[in-house]
Amino acid sequence: MEKAKLNELRAQLVIARQRGTLVEIHNIPHDEYFNVGFVVAMDPLFCLVISIDWDGKINGLVVIRISSIEKIESDTDYLLTISEKTKVAHRHGYFDLWQVQEFIDDHPAFSKGDLLNNALNDSYAHQLPVVIGTRKYKGANDFTGLINRRDRVKLDLHYFNERDLSSLWSYEILLAQIDYVRVRGTQAATGRQIMRDLFQN
Repeated sequence: MEKAKLNELRAQLVIARQRGTLVEIHNIPHDEYFNVGFVVAMDPLFCLVISIDWDGKINGLVVIRISSIEKIESDTDYLLTISEKTKVAHRHGYFDLWQVQEFIDDHPAFSKGDLLNNALNDSYAHQLPVVIGTRKYKGANDFTGLINRRDRVKLDLHYFNERDLSSLWSYEILLAQIDYVRVRGTQAATGRQIMRDLFQN
């Protein structure tokens, strides 16, 4: 990615964080899927976002590689719609089912320093499922599972395939190839249930 575009993306992320505005982060090319959320923190390589889903509720945390971002948008009709839905979610008590905001408030170190490793270390230490998207698949496929082991360069993920639940699969992933990691949200919770019930893990 050219340096000027990267700097522009960083500037947009900084402004979104400072203003506390809801943004669309498009980091999967040629796909209608994108991340919606509030930017919490940035480091030289990644940004940390509180993810908001289509129903207007918090859907966990996502750490996104900045160089994988195609564009960032704000003040769209879609975001206005989501913003209205968050009001309903607040009013009826389901905005933060996973206590993500409480987790961020109670663990300030999570949003400081190396954001990717913070997310991976937290999930590894507490045996929490993660969802990992890699540069190789560019969002066409991501992997939900438990980190079996890791070091400073790579990790080994024991993941399940929804189309083949005959066993858990193993995938060695270089940290340098990770585009995004989702933690502490709906996908992690459902992943935990599947692994607990179907794989006694």
